[in-house]
Amino acid sequence: MKKKNSFVKDSFISIAGVVACKIIGLLYVIPFYAMISTSGGALYSYAYSIYALFLSLSTSGIPAALSKIISEYNTLGYNHTKVKVYKLGLYLITSLGILAFIAMMVFAEPLAYMLIGNMEGGNTIADIALVVRIISSALLIVPLLSVTKGYFQGQKHFKAASLANVVEQLARVAFLLLGCYLILYKFNLAEKYAIGAAVFSATIGAIVAYIYLFVKMKTNKKEFGINNEEAKKEEVKYTNKYLIKQIINVAVPFIIIDLLKAAYGMVDALTVIRGMTSLGYSADVSELALSTFATWGAKLTMIVISISVGLTISLIPNIAADNIKGEHDRVNHKINLSILAIIFITLPMCIGISFLGQPIWIMFYKYNEISIDIFKFFIFTAGSFAIYSVIINIAQTLNHTKQVLITLSAAFILNLIGNIPFMYLCHYMGIPAYHGAIICTLITELGPALYLLLYLKKTHNLKFKELTINTIKTVICNIIMFASLYLFSYVYPITAHTRKGAIIEIGLYMIIGIIVYAVASYLLGLIKEILGERIKKIGL
Repeated sequence: MKKKNSFVKDSFISIAGVVACKIIGLLYVIPFYAMISTSGGALYSYAYSIYALFLSLSTSGIPAALSKIISEYNTLGYNHTKVKVYKLGLYLITSLGILAFIAMMVFAEPLAYMLIGNMEGGNTIADIALVVRIISSALLIVPLLSVTKGYFQGQKHFKAASLANVVEQLARVAFLLLGCYLILYKFNLAEKYAIGAAVFSATIGAIVAYIYLFVKMKTNKKEFGINNEEAKKEEVKYTNKYLIKQIINVAVPFIIIDLLKAAYGMVDALTVIRGMTSLGYSADVSELALSTFATWGAKLTMIVISISVGLTISLIPNIAADNIKGEHDRVNHKINLSILAIIFITLPMCIGISFLGQPIWIMFYKYNEISIDIFKFFIFTAGSFAIYSVIINIAQTLNHTKQVLITLSAAFILNLIGNIPFMYLCHYMGIPAYHGAIICTLITELGPALYLLLYLKKTHNLKFKELTINTIKTVICNIIMFASLYLFSYVYPITAHTRKGAIIEIGLYMIIGIIVYAVASYLLGLIKEILGERIKKIGL
């Protein structure tokens, strides 16, 4: 039975699945952080920063391309062709995954040296190479899982894809915690082996999720479009050669774009350690800063980022379908709605989390002055990334690949060459050097996002007048919310240094912040604008 999900419903299902995964990811860090040291957290960060780059090389382009291509053939009713596209995608991505796996295994030590150079007193090159080789095993299964999710999403079966994400996360977290506990407390082995088990959990989670989707497809062949329908006359021209060429043509830009995104994410791993040690910071403080950026702080920014990820999952097939039909008004509406929703949701989250940075950090970890100082500012990069990510995907979906490539390349280069100078600038201004890396990230994400938005406005004659007005209203609501929290802090100061006290403070401030923001948004008409009559008018 073919589903006719609306854009809002698709977005809600996708966001709900991603948020559920992120909540699981948030909760497990409490026992995980308690089990490992700061050095262990940095080692975990090293492995994942390298893995993310190779994962982008082997997977990111093809699943996104398949989602777009399958959505188009699904819209045209070419069921036979869309299944052929899926199977060809599996063959291609398996080959790329194997190549990436071999590369990580062979070049693990040079990659480790690239991250830490000749740093002394922290993790060794041998330790990093060990965990890099262990996590490389995920490249043999995650690509298959990614393509299968793309197949489901391309047909707008978001529920199954979202459930697969939850299954993957549950399996990963269970293996990670159990593995670390057994290695550290039952077998009394070195911490690097516990981190090895932690990164291997990515492979275990992917295997379990792939089995779930495989069984789902086999037991519901008709529902998921794999019932071997005969090709229509219009489909005969779509040969394997033609489809492989189409996949490659669509995927290559996606691969380059996602590779640039992953490379952008690696900038901190490449520069923070080197920059801080060159300024005289110790290896311990430098690795603490990096682990806060890449692991512990990143875990706490997941909820904010998951909003953009969930919206993007439904964004590509929905906008692609409307674009191919030539329904420009619907495309314009969905772009405006997407950007407004991202700003409306992420901005108050970033402000609120920053304001409550100390109790939030204590609730999940424990009091650490440096980590809390980093986190209060670092959380805003989650908001900038959310906006940056959604606008990039909108431009890419509307076939402005060249502009996306130029924009991402410029952002990556500026971030790479600017990170250390900004760290030096902050250091000489009497500000901790690690804040320079955060400032550089904010500039090189928001700047390109604004450029792409203006480019889309010009090329598609998009109208952003109402978006601008509603964004100003959103800012006003956030100012009102922040003022209420600030005034309340005089009545009930944020002073907790224990987990129990932190939870009480977070609860009180959250209730006040949510109520004030909701009332202000309602009075200014923002809630109605996002969820009310405008959606009904366009038939969503």
